Amino acid sequence: MPPKPKAGAKTASAPPAPKSKTSPAAIARLILEVVAIFLVVRTLFIAGYRIPSGSMVPTLLVGDWLFVTPTPYGPHIPFTDWNLPGFMDPPRGSINIYQSPPQHYSAATPYFMRDDSIPTIIKRIGGTPGDTIYMRKGVFYANGVELKVPDLPLRDSVADAQTDSVFNWQRKYELKGTRFGPPPATITHDDWGPLLVPPKSYFSIGDNRYVSIDARYYGWIPRKNFRGRPLFIYFSFDTEDLRFRWERMFRWLWNK
Repeated sequence: MPPKPKAGAKTASAPPAPKSKTSPAAIARLILEVVAIFLVVRTLFIAGYRIPSGSMVPTLLVGDWLFVTPTPYGPHIPFTDWNLPGFMDPPRGSINIYQSPPQHYSAATPYFMRDDSIPTIIKRIGGTPGDTIYMRKGVFYANGVELKVPDLPLRDSVADAQTDSVFNWQRKYELKGTRFGPPPATITHDDWGPLLVPPKSYFSIGDNRYVSIDARYYGWIPRKNFRGRPLFIYFSFDTEDLRFRWERMFRWLWNK
């Protein structure tokens, strides 16, 4: 048996455990890992977008927040011009996110529409490669079939007759001698075409056609500019009435 310590004798104690310290390098590496995971998820799978304008009313309202997936069209690599391979092309009639071509508007463009001039756009696709598209009296047609949208806004007689120099890009693509009739002598907001959509190009139009700067103004959208397709609204807040729109949350958008 080990000898018992004498009374009053000090017993040896274990040395205190060293305090753990997180080095600045470890903190920096952790931050970089979190940022990398965020970028991978956002690039490959899902990203959030906010609706800033009324160009897609009533389908989308100002203050709607959407989850968008870039996977179907091929995720875009940030800070580059590269896209990964996708498995589908944007269908006619679907809502999509894309990077806008260079935008222009003239003094004739209504001031309230200029708020819609932003680099990242959400619009409905009206024309796909090879389609013949045109508008008559505010109704959009693709290959002779009206593009149906929910609650199409009433025709605006003032906007119908609006002419704008930015529409002149269409002249290069006008078709003559087709079953869709001749192009109008004067291109207006509601009366133009028929136009032939070129290869690897698309044409967009807002559901709220009288408050929308879309492909009518800036022309074809290259296939490589597409950034994703909305999945659903995950949050909605009315910035005018200052209230949550609970009824719009988790509204599915893929088939809208």
